[in-house]
Amino acid sequence: MPPRQIKMRAKESSQSDATELEEAVSQRKRPETGRYWLQIDRQTKSSFKTLEAAQAAGLAIKKNYPVVQVSVYDSVESTNTIVEAPAA
Repeated sequence: MPPRQIKMRAKESSQSDATELEEAVSQRKRPETGRYWLQIDRQTKSSFKTLEAAQAAGLAIKKNYPVVQVSVYDSVESTNTIVEAPAA
């Protein structure tokens, strides 16, 4: 039996490789659009454009789950603010 020949497809362009790489990166980590990042137990969950919106979302989570650590990270000033539950 004669050996088989395998035909490989020719690469279209190097531009498609760059596009595939960008898509792979974006699928792993979505870009953060807002300045303030809501972090729960040191994991970034969402981003907000205003500090008040981030703190309101953090306070709602802290009321429902008082055990977790909720903080708001300012990506411009590189500061982290802990969200505390109001006293009962």
